[in-house]
Amino acid sequence: MKKYFIITTFLIALCTTFTYAQYTIEPPKGYSQDIGNMISMLDNLKGRVERNVSNLDVEGTDFLLDENANSPGAIIYHLAATEAYYQVYTFEGRQFNKEEEKMWGTALSLGEKARSEYKGKPIDYYLDIFDKVRAKTKALLKEKDDEWFAESNGTMSNHWAWFHVMEHQANHMGQLALIRKRI
Repeated sequence: MKKYFIITTFLIALCTTFTYAQYTIEPPKGYSQDIGNMISMLDNLKGRVERNVSNLDVEGTDFLLDENANSPGAIIYHLAATEAYYQVYTFEGRQFNKEEEKMWGTALSLGEKARSEYKGKPIDYYLDIFDKVRAKTKALLKEKDDEWFAESNGTMSNHWAWFHVMEHQANHMGQLALIRKRI
């Protein structure tokens, strides 16, 4: 009986450690239905991305699988840069200007320059950047409605653009999970 209790306790602890707090897609208060659902999914995904890296020390944040890889810190910065790009693309109908390109360009492109520039900082440095970008995304989307979301913006609808941000984050979430296991 004691053995059963210990195993059950372990399994409950294990499940609560890896449980996601959100099991439904519901629009947060103040958002239109479709935009709110997208925010719900983006925030759920962001939380899972963060759980993959939140306990990394600086060495883990800078870890490279090989000489061509990107570190977890650089990947988080890349996620923020991509989201910042889609902010200007969907809300202003443009590409990055020179100042924004200077701020986000390396993170957007990654590669050798990112490997040399993005190191020596704690994971919270990168997560704070991601948090600020997401807060801006949510504030901007709160001002829009589902009609705007369905509008075409060049070659894609605004809804598809934000779907792409979400799928992009999901792809890198898998990459971060793999890196974390290799550290």
